[in-house]
Amino acid sequence: MAKKFSRQVKTEKRKSNRVQNKDLLLKLKEQIDTYDVAKEQPSQFEDLPLSQGTLQGLKEASFVKLTDVQRKTIPVSLKREDVMATARTGSGKTLAFLIPTIEALVHAQITEFDGLAALIVSPTRELAIQTFEVLTKIGKYNSFSAGLVTGGKDVKYERERVSKMNILVGTPGRISQHLNEAVGLETSNLQVLVLDEADRCLDMGFKRQIDSILGHLPPTRQTLLFSATQSDSVQDLARLSLTTPQRIGVSDDNEMVNSNGTSTVPDSLSQYYVKVPLNEKLDILWSFIKSHLKCKILVFFSSSKQVQYAYESFRTLQPGIPLLKLYGRHKQTSRMETTVKFSQAQHACLFATDIVARGLDFPAIDWVIQLDCPEDAATYVHRVGRAARFGRKGKSLLMLLPTEEEGGMLKRLEPIKIDRMNIKQKVKKTIRPQLQSLCFHDPVMKNLAQRAFISYFRSVYVQKDKEIFRVEELPSDKFAESLGLPGAPKIKMRGNTGAAREKKNASRQLLALEQTNDDGEVVEEENKKVRTKYDRMFERQNQTVLSDKFINLTGGDGGDGAADAEDDDEDDFIQVKRKDHQLVEEELPDMSIPVSKRQAKKALSKKLSSASKGNATKLKFDDDGVAHAIYELEDEADFAKAGDAKSQKEAFVEKETHLMTAADVEDKQTAKDKKQEKKRKRKEAERRMREEEEESASGSEAADYGVDLDRDLQSSSDEEEDESPASKKPKWFETSKQKKSQVAEIEEIEQPQTLEDLEALTQRLLQG
Repeated sequence: MAKKFSRQVKTEKRKSNRVQNKDLLLKLKEQIDTYDVAKEQPSQFEDLPLSQGTLQGLKEASFVKLTDVQRKTIPVSLKREDVMATARTGSGKTLAFLIPTIEALVHAQITEFDGLAALIVSPTRELAIQTFEVLTKIGKYNSFSAGLVTGGKDVKYERERVSKMNILVGTPGRISQHLNEAVGLETSNLQVLVLDEADRCLDMGFKRQIDSILGHLPPTRQTLLFSATQSDSVQDLARLSLTTPQRIGVSDDNEMVNSNGTSTVPDSLSQYYVKVPLNEKLDILWSFIKSHLKCKILVFFSSSKQVQYAYESFRTLQPGIPLLKLYGRHKQTSRMETTVKFSQAQHACLFATDIVARGLDFPAIDWVIQLDCPEDAATYVHRVGRAARFGRKGKSLLMLLPTEEEGGMLKRLEPIKIDRMNIKQKVKKTIRPQLQSLCFHDPVMKNLAQRAFISYFRSVYVQKDKEIFRVEELPSDKFAESLGLPGAPKIKMRGNTGAAREKKNASRQLLALEQTNDDGEVVEEENKKVRTKYDRMFERQNQTVLSDKFINLTGGDGGDGAADAEDDDEDDFIQVKRKDHQLVEEELPDMSIPVSKRQAKKALSKKLSSASKGNATKLKFDDDGVAHAIYELEDEADFAKAGDAKSQKEAFVEKETHLMTAADVEDKQTAKDKKQEKKRKRKEAERRMREEEEESASGSEAADYGVDLDRDLQSSSDEEEDESPASKKPKWFETSKQKKSQVAEIEEIEQPQTLEDLEALTQRLLQG
């Protein structure tokens, strides 16, 4: 009776809690509907109509005050409207979309059985991990399940668990892969889609993956698009994924965005630039690090090869500060360890590429150094945005080449105030002798230096703004010497550059005039001949096997092949003596093809040759048996009856447009049906596999319980031979042996030919 009474008490308590939660949600819904975004000016999270669990999670995570972007976006997002927000780096965009996402799931009363309800897409693994960590902090008092899917992890491990997640955070490539392959991942109940750093997703080439993700999601969803800059590609993405969005931070009079669309940097950030020759960059970087050992420094390079060389060389020279490196081709575990170490370090220097330029929040960075010039103003803003976050103070230093300063890089950054910094010569130190010694004694360091040299030149070559990035004016020899190399490596750039492009586009007549002398005669090259691929092959230095034979055959190198053959008859057993023969046309045989007079007359007569007017003479018959030409043209009178040419063209285009639209819809539906059928078949196959495993497991258990009692009476020697316990679940090799034994029990018998053979077979089967 006591157990029954306690069970009834628990049931009644759950019912009362459910009713109480429902009443609280209704009150919150009323507050959200009556909330005036224009009049209300909340300063803290408690002023917003949020659930108690979310407020408690924010309080324990030390999130109290609202930032500008949070104050403007969260109330609008709570009303379940689509939002397209632009905010400067370090302004708190992560909470601006995480809080509405959690609240949307709370109001929809999502449980673990409802499947995927929120999807958050981030451009990089580090940003996705950072977003997931913040989500687990502020959402720990809610009953939702959240998962993180990124590249570099086990796909099968994620696929088994991704279907049980309510909130999914990940990178575009891995999310698209799971939506296409995971069997139990259903998106029909999706409430919120978040596109974080949408411009970066498109810049990194994830447009195809994002389009694939949008194709799997239902149209009845809320979409939140956040970005630090606005570009044409982001506008196109917004038109595809958002429905009448509320634009926040995009207007000209907004304090967060400039008129040119580039987000401003924080006021607490002090920005400087210095004019540096290319061959002195590493020296100045070394001198800067040595004079700022008690600081937290982030250094940006343009390529991962430069990061590797600078990290390995500086680590060998030991500047006196912990050094770290981070770039895209690192393993996932190494990237995670580096991110955690740099976040927790008080004094450290991180060499990185632009992979950490977006969204990542490293606490208390003192200096951001851009060793290589950014490709545009947006990249500059994102790089320096790693410092001076959330009102803290920070500094940035941009190193510009003389050509980059003359090309107008500072003009591209005119809305941003950057002061010039002068380098004190007494502080400047050189490490060129040490780098040369490293490259001389260590082949690995020399290889890293060569790869860094090539990658830097290629990074400059691929830039679009050729006024700033002039690869032909870079001092290659001096730069190679500054890296410790004895000479500049040869670089093969794709495409035609410089003189090759000019020669290709030059006029053929001008090239012919350049080859004439003062008397107007064409200057011919001596011994000019057509060079084939075989000529080029034998001219190579490493082709030493047949080159002598080829020279003797052709009489190259000014020698006579016959004379050489006389000197060495054993080796040169073939000799060819070139001779110019005079040909007499009368002595040549007649090779002409006989042609009739009728054919010759038709070929030479313009009237007869143009009789067909270029049309084919072959005929085709319609259903009525009337013959028509294959390319039959409509008469001008019949064409005029149908209207003027413009109206007919518009009607034809409109007709074809309707047909193509209908065909497109049909093709999309067919592709969707194929995907669903593929998912269904995969799900059915997995279900059958599970059933077979369960049946085999149950069969093995039954066999274990049904073991003969005589097994206990076996000798000790038999026990020693089979010490391994029989597993309940048969292995793959055990099932194969079992099948082989079953096949082996089948006995083949010859076909009986006579009555005696049939009787013998019958008796044998009865006895068996």
